[in-house]
Amino acid sequence: MSSGVGASERDYITKGVEAGIRADGRSPLDCRKVVLETGMITQASGSCRVAIDDGTDVLAGVKVQVGDVEGRVESDRVAGEDMLLDAGAAGADTAVDGGDVLDDGVAGAGSRANVGRVVCSVECSPSAMPFADPRDVEQMCNDYSQILNRILNGPHGGLDLGKLCIIPGATCWIVSVDVLILDYGGNVLDTIAMAVRGALHNTRLPKATVEQTDGHYEFDIADDETETLSGRDMVPVAQTLCKIGSGRIVDATPLEDLCSSARLTVFVNRAGHVCGLQKSGKGSLEPSILVDMIETGVKTGAKTLAAMDKMLEREEHDRLRDIEPLGFR
Repeated sequence: MSSGVGASERDYITKGVEAGIRADGRSPLDCRKVVLETGMITQASGSCRVAIDDGTDVLAGVKVQVGDVEGRVESDRVAGEDMLLDAGAAGADTAVDGGDVLDDGVAGAGSRANVGRVVCSVECSPSAMPFADPRDVEQMCNDYSQILNRILNGPHGGLDLGKLCIIPGATCWIVSVDVLILDYGGNVLDTIAMAVRGALHNTRLPKATVEQTDGHYEFDIADDETETLSGRDMVPVAQTLCKIGSGRIVDATPLEDLCSSARLTVFVNRAGHVCGLQKSGKGSLEPSILVDMIETGVKTGAKTLAAMDKMLEREEHDRLRDIEPLGFR
């Protein structure tokens, strides 16, 4: 994206950050006020909108659907029996009942045969960033989509992907997360991560019942019975630190973002564990600075999580009292 900042303005922002002073009056580690609301999209399985005060506005929606487990091929299907798994024909030693797991040989797809998956897609409204090159915006959205997919499907993504499996080796829940950037005001990735976490927290999954008949596995979906996603509380948030001169800040404004030489995004969960790192920008980070930025990201991320959990608890309380979401005023 184009620079859009003059030399004198860049010098003013850089020297201010190095002195611990920001143009909007915040300290280097202060974040702007965040407004959050869930359940705004009634047609979705879950939704959340997060807006930063005078900043980025993001809407995330979740839709759950039944699909094949990852890596399953047509040869794994029994001819003429769509969506059914014949344990005997597949070469399994024993059939499965209850919550046991089929032998890996049934699916032939390794550890991914018994888990569901999350598919994330990020898009940006044309009116959100009219000053930017559309190709740069598209690349940014693709990058953010890949980051979210990598984090949420990884070992520290929070969600229990094993609980999303319906028939091991055959069928699972696919959690589709669609993110729309409505307005741009800096700190986009952190806002997206909060919206995705809120939407997953708000998601209700239909209850699936699996039955076995003559070695065949069939499932039934009860739309009137739903449950929350297992592990939703452990989904991480993102905390991006920008290096400007010799100083580091969080929740950068668009001008501060343009003045940064390097950015480090730390994904941290409720347990305080680092779930992922993403470095961007053309500048380099020395090992000592990198360690300090990670530690700072964990501390500020814990504060973000605590504040967000309070907002989600309030939203859950309103949902139980049948208080309809009103949207932002």
